[in-house]
Amino acid sequence: MNRYAVIAGKLPREIVLLRGLPCIWGRCTFCDYILDNTTDLNEIRRVASRELAKVTGRYSRLEIINSGSVQELPIDVRNAVRELLHDKGIREFICESYWAYQRSFAETLAFFGVPTRLKIGIETFDDHLRNDVLGKNIHFESPAEVARLTDTICLLVGFRGQTRDLVRRDMDTLLTQFRFGCVNLFTPNSRSEGLLDADIQAWFREAYAWLAEHPTIEVLWENTDFGVGG
Repeated sequence: MNRYAVIAGKLPREIVLLRGLPCIWGRCTFCDYILDNTTDLNEIRRVASRELAKVTGRYSRLEIINSGSVQELPIDVRNAVRELLHDKGIREFICESYWAYQRSFAETLAFFGVPTRLKIGIETFDDHLRNDVLGKNIHFESPAEVARLTDTICLLVGFRGQTRDLVRRDMDTLLTQFRFGCVNLFTPNSRSEGLLDADIQAWFREAYAWLAEHPTIEVLWENTDFGVGG
């Protein structure tokens, strides 16, 4: 499992994959990332100490993920991250959070003491697909409600039930209402048998190849494209 990498191209940054406490939801039908979560606080701290020591601050931008939400890192680990940001001169910090933590988003953004972006895994703006197919348990009235809380979202492409029109609608929403985005092509795993739609993925790869040149939208054509995980 690789837990530290450097992204030298678009939005250059260092990225670190930590271990966190179990995801507050943990029932998304497509997600096996939570298998990296643990209740072993000593292991969480051991991984954090080892991986955070690799951060150099070379791009003044750092992303930390933990197969869940940043709020699920123990407070002493979050404190260590905050100290690291200041020690290494980080001017932009990126982390992830689940929608259920929305009431604490403002507190989380203020906690780290540097400009912080929260990535929210919306996956799709189609309510049925998001909740009945993917099991996200994320409910909101409109994309504008999400945009009021974050300027950065993740979308998922290539799963059962999606159509080209629905993908186009999601992409248009991302491009018009959010400043940053990460589009993940669905990767089958042990929790998601039968969920892959290879035809939608093949169409997306061709129709949206131009996103490779978009300055603030990243596409994970493979789920390890950021260099962490495995």
